Amino acid sequence: MVPSRSLTTNDPASLAAHVSLPGLAPVKRVVLFAATFWEMKAVRAALGRTALGREVRLSYPERRVQVSRIGGREYWLAQTGIGPQLARQVATQVLTSVPFSLAVSTGFACALVPAEVGMLLLGREVLVDEEEKGEGQDLALEVPGDERETIIRLALRGRCAARLGRFVSAGRVVGSAMEKRRIADRTGAIGLDMESAALAEEAKRAKVPFVIVRTVSDLLDEDLPLDFNLFLRPSGWLKGTALVVGRPARLVGLWRLRRQAQAAANNLTAFLKRYVATGE
Repeated sequence: MVPSRSLTTNDPASLAAHVSLPGLAPVKRVVLFAATFWEMKAVRAALGRTALGREVRLSYPERRVQVSRIGGREYWLAQTGIGPQLARQVATQVLTSVPFSLAVSTGFACALVPAEVGMLLLGREVLVDEEEKGEGQDLALEVPGDERETIIRLALRGRCAARLGRFVSAGRVVGSAMEKRRIADRTGAIGLDMESAALAEEAKRAKVPFVIVRTVSDLLDEDLPLDFNLFLRPSGWLKGTALVVGRPARLVGLWRLRRQAQAAANNLTAFLKRYVATGE
């Protein structure tokens, strides 16, 4: 592993010259956006430890983007944080810094169709949930591209169950089975997350092909064990913790969700390893 080097995105031309690894002119540059530490861990496991690496430091919000070269592709791995606002801020800086062949929204998703935990859900387009859609926002945010079709074909022809369809993004964690059903009926989407619509919008603005590749961590007909929106606000941590302490049923539910997230992470890593191998 080449020692990490921190670079800022203030000067895109200079940045491109530094992050293109010496003697290895990139054929295709792919950026993978993931929201949380656990999702990032799953993607890093797919890239492995053998790739040459650099780091790019974003000025706001403060993030470090890992850049690795494996075979004929250069991979940028960017953690956005949870929610559309953070995703948009990170994507804007990354996607306008250097040219990309593909932007990927990856990590976990809630299934809005009958599915098994760990199933691959893929999307060429994503909607903003109508109840949250602001005046004048585009509803369909599809961005085409050849590299996008490569990753979709690989998923659909693989051994792991996969489904291609429309995604929907909400600005909050949707936890009740009843609300999931309402969103599924209203949108016809197969998967739900919080970041993909913002990422797709920034990819479209930067004219970068875009795809969603996520694995199912929670199912259509199950309720989450508590309101995770509490943990998205600094003042909500105390209240959220209080809801768990002394509530065995909630603890059991959290343990179930942890097992499901681990299964989703394992399948995401396995698929992305296959994708990385196609570029070697």
